[in-house]
Amino acid sequence: MGGLTPDHIFEKTENITPAFLRQRGIRVLALDVDNTLTTHGNMAVSASMREWIAAMQQAGIGLMIVSNNKFTRVSPLAINLGLPYTSFAIKPLARGFLDVCRYFGVSAKEMAVVGDQIFTDVLGGNLFGATTILVQPIRIEKTTYFKVKRRLEKPFVNRYYKRGGRLL
Repeated sequence: MGGLTPDHIFEKTENITPAFLRQRGIRVLALDVDNTLTTHGNMAVSASMREWIAAMQQAGIGLMIVSNNKFTRVSPLAINLGLPYTSFAIKPLARGFLDVCRYFGVSAKEMAVVGDQIFTDVLGGNLFGATTILVQPIRIEKTTYFKVKRRLEKPFVNRYYKRGGRLL
């Protein structure tokens, strides 16, 4: 859909299936961390998320963490999950997404960006030419910063639904 509007919205990351991806020619996922794989600032990952990661890998879907967080946040989590990663990706800029394409030897069209934020994950993925998948946050943040950010995101989520999109 382009710009700040996601191509797809999922209730949660674990609802994304290999079949959904294959139907769209997607071979790899660039995954955000906070509120996409685990709650904000948390190093623990749920059993259902670990099962989803294993299922994706068994289906041949490449997974790489692309996070704006610092190395000290991303590295231990990625190592624990056995996933390659890029920290301080500076999303929405292309650097982290280029790392994914180079690592897996794919084009932007074969990649989907999965994350919970419009202004980093969706905008960055759309500018890069990848499919964008917005996931609802695992946990709603209560800080003023995130409340304002979520309010600013709402028109773009509404545009997705007005264009015929549905929650998957």
